[in-house]
Amino acid sequence: MQNNQLRILTYNIHKGFSAGNRRFILHQLRDALTETNADILFLQEIQGEHKKHAETHHNWPKCSHPEFLAQDVWPHIAYAKNAVYNLGHHGNAILSKYALQSWENINVSPYEKASRSLLHGVIKLPHLSKDLHVICIHLGLFHMERRKQLETLCKRIEEYVPDNSPLIVAGDFNDWSGQAEKLLAKQLDLKEAYHSLHNHHASTWPAWLPIFKMDRIYYRGLHATFCERPTHSLWNQLSDHTPLLATFEV
Repeated sequence: MQNNQLRILTYNIHKGFSAGNRRFILHQLRDALTETNADILFLQEIQGEHKKHAETHHNWPKCSHPEFLAQDVWPHIAYAKNAVYNLGHHGNAILSKYALQSWENINVSPYEKASRSLLHGVIKLPHLSKDLHVICIHLGLFHMERRKQLETLCKRIEEYVPDNSPLIVAGDFNDWSGQAEKLLAKQLDLKEAYHSLHNHHASTWPAWLPIFKMDRIYYRGLHATFCERPTHSLWNQLSDHTPLLATFEV
């Protein structure tokens, strides 16, 4: 964090595979993430273990994917396995340059193999008297499912995040209809970084021709100075989503 600025990136990494699962791109993905110089990463669909892929892909890391991506850059990791199956598991992760004081995962998926969760971490930043609360989120595909998950998110924040503490909620909202905005703004006074700066949400899916506004960075108690969808062609060859990168003054 330089000059009291905090760089945040949220990204659904599609378990380390390109769109359509055609190529295993975790190594290229790590290079791209490192180049962003983000302080905190909010990652969805990150693979913790997969026994078959480990055997069939010669460059499959010997460690978990959160550990592989974090190596030498983000020493503090919170990984929550939500989708658990015979061959392994995947879920959400928070990778941070600053210490995670604590973290807890709230699995909000109605289905055993869907990684829907709220991963809530508390981070101590230098030069900031209040703890920073961060929540990495991956919501469901169906309206009623998302509605219940958003209600759980609101309840979690109201009960565990002090009103005067800075807060960032970022991830894959799958919010086709834009209903999250109304609830989060009205009930929690949250703003969305890209919307605040550009007056509309970023289109982030599919990566090769972004049309749908799936990924968001909501915040409170901070000042958003920058939020963009990286447009370098490299990102189009990685996950099926594009990332969002934001800068906040703290």
